[in-house]
Amino acid sequence: MQQTYFKHSACALAVSAAISGLATPALAQDSTQSEGRILESIEVTARRTVENMQRVPLAVTSIGEGDIENRGLQTILEVQQFSPNTTLQESRATNSTLTAFIRGVGQEDPLWGYESGVGIYIDDVYIARPQGAVLDILNVQRVEVLRGPQGTLYGKNTVGGALKYVTQRMSGDAELDAKLTLGNYGQRDLKLVGQVPVSDKLYLGFGFADLTRDGYGKFLVSDLPGQDLENYNKDLQAFRVTAEYAPADNLFIQFGYDQTDDKSNSKGGYRLLPSLLTDSAPVPDSIYDSYTSLPTKNRVETEGVNLTVTWDVNERTTLKSITSQRENYSPVSIDFDNTPLRIFDVPAIYDDEWFTQELQLNYRAENWNLVSGLYYFDSESCGVFDAILEGLGQSLGLPGLTREVSGCSNSKSTAVYADGTYRLNEQWSISGGLRYTKDEKDSLVRNGLIFSTVYPESGWVPGYVRAPGTGTPVVLDDSENWSKVTPRISVEFQANDDTMYYASYSEGFKSGTFNPRAERAEPAADPEDVQSYEIGVKTDVTSTFRLNAAAFMLDHKNRQYISVIPDPDNAAALNQRLGNVGESDATGAEFEFTWLASQNLSVFGNIGFIDASFNNVFSFDANLNRIDITDNFVITNTPKRTMNLGFTYDMPISTGGLVFTGNYNYRSKYSLTELGNVLEQDGYGVLNIGVNWLSDDGKWSVGLHGKNLTNEEFLVGNYAFLGAADASLPNGYAPGLGGDTTLIGYYGAPRTISLSMGYRF
Repeated sequence: MQQTYFKHSACALAVSAAISGLATPALAQDSTQSEGRILESIEVTARRTVENMQRVPLAVTSIGEGDIENRGLQTILEVQQFSPNTTLQESRATNSTLTAFIRGVGQEDPLWGYESGVGIYIDDVYIARPQGAVLDILNVQRVEVLRGPQGTLYGKNTVGGALKYVTQRMSGDAELDAKLTLGNYGQRDLKLVGQVPVSDKLYLGFGFADLTRDGYGKFLVSDLPGQDLENYNKDLQAFRVTAEYAPADNLFIQFGYDQTDDKSNSKGGYRLLPSLLTDSAPVPDSIYDSYTSLPTKNRVETEGVNLTVTWDVNERTTLKSITSQRENYSPVSIDFDNTPLRIFDVPAIYDDEWFTQELQLNYRAENWNLVSGLYYFDSESCGVFDAILEGLGQSLGLPGLTREVSGCSNSKSTAVYADGTYRLNEQWSISGGLRYTKDEKDSLVRNGLIFSTVYPESGWVPGYVRAPGTGTPVVLDDSENWSKVTPRISVEFQANDDTMYYASYSEGFKSGTFNPRAERAEPAADPEDVQSYEIGVKTDVTSTFRLNAAAFMLDHKNRQYISVIPDPDNAAALNQRLGNVGESDATGAEFEFTWLASQNLSVFGNIGFIDASFNNVFSFDANLNRIDITDNFVITNTPKRTMNLGFTYDMPISTGGLVFTGNYNYRSKYSLTELGNVLEQDGYGVLNIGVNWLSDDGKWSVGLHGKNLTNEEFLVGNYAFLGAADASLPNGYAPGLGGDTTLIGYYGAPRTISLSMGYRF
């Protein structure tokens, strides 16, 4: 019999102490408090229906429109500061591809065919691919972060949690908001949001954003003429149009169309070691400077349509239909070695589209409620990349050498789910649910060597024409299906109107998949499974102090990783296989608080602790004997401690009101690569300060914001292609793939200052 043990870590004991110490009723408001500010109720849709956040038995952070505006948040990446044990980063060589980890669970590699570990949603529409998922904040009502597996209500690929981006509903009035932001590094942002009532039942709305910024650094050497040499720049345009129609009091129809075109350059990485093959690529002076032999241009185009119909059948029953169709296209130039030579260049194309349909039934009775539904998902995820190893080819007497990998991973998924709460009495309730999912996936992979320098399409570099028939053979053409049941159960105790305790168990899974880099036919990897246990308390200790705390443990099984397995037909050849070869676990705790310290001052913060590690990873030796390689693996993008402390101070003045804001966010040391990690980011803290002015009539606003004011340098991604460590060799390593010592770092934003001016017509 397998037994599960909860590690009695210091953070778990701290939560236990907090829970036991909060068993007393909340303090009554005195007359001074009742005349001053008191904590507001925060509504969330974490359980697919509108609820008070303090009554939801799971760890959820909600950041509303006012806080987003006051803190000057510009992209969804900044949300990580305000949610414990959460990491949201840009993926290495792009500005728009998201790397998301919650409680040590995510997906490091964004290649097509791989599924995410954290689900991204815009108004309950699933964003299936990480390309284009670094969302700029435009016309948003709130952002919710749900921590822990959400397999029952949100389905597959939410094993770490879910991010929900909730847009604003229209007010019915004619409005136009314009906002201009100027900042250092040539930042020039324009946002327009408006709405027009066509009738008392039909409203039209739109949003537009033009976001540009010069680079934090430069491409110092590029052998291609006419290139834009800005590195870490931004050039993005986004457009959204919506229509809301209420033909009857109990019927609401919402249509939306959005399009984003990100033309920011591909990011060049910082060479942490000088090249062995060229003197023209020494270690740059700035971490934002780079070299490249590829075009700097990059593009991420995304667009989608969605239709939501909500019908209140009666006071107790609501039917909802959510339909969406989305696609994205991204040609990207990734220079892995970041030199002017074609040592290891990877031009690639990602091409994805997916359709979703959900039918939802919500029922509310006197002492119980139910959320249930049917879900359908159909996607096609395709791509191609060319690993150009020209230097290695020439050393072998070849005109060039390219490994080209291409293919598609097509997926269909159907699910039925139900989740509800039954109130036993005024204090005790039980909630839970089940979801049954049937997954079907077929995959085609082409993989092989081409003995010349090849790009995915003609015109990639000046004068290049892709020869007809250039390509690689089909090595895998297969299909597989899986079915999973993911349960959730929770027990809640409402000690009084202000304090709730809960204990829950939940499961989630990440879809099975075929190896998108397969070199020969191989079976698919089965789905990954996460089992999570959580206890928590949500309490308004007084009318001015709110504390939410949770302790959790999770088991992550059947993790999908590449192993090098000998080819039984050729003992001299090694074959990379994708399989379920890893297991890990994590225990941790999270605290979030809000304190209305005075009539004008609010203090907020969060602390996250986590101990996450692999406990079983295996591969095979040359004799096909199973070997333990656990010591070679680490959990990435997961600091053991995340902490944030901030404040908001309101100051009325004769012309309106000033709001001063600030926060200090600390993240302890974390690793960047799961297998053979050679780079770690030391602990660091980021300081942000801002001030906002709003006129008396609410029409004019001005905001001044400083981010990362101490100019901390911190890694958010890397590439490492190194041989064995050897102190006697130059750079301390033997050459890796491509014949060079390639160790590349990508960094978060430096100190930025911005001034925003807004007007509401």
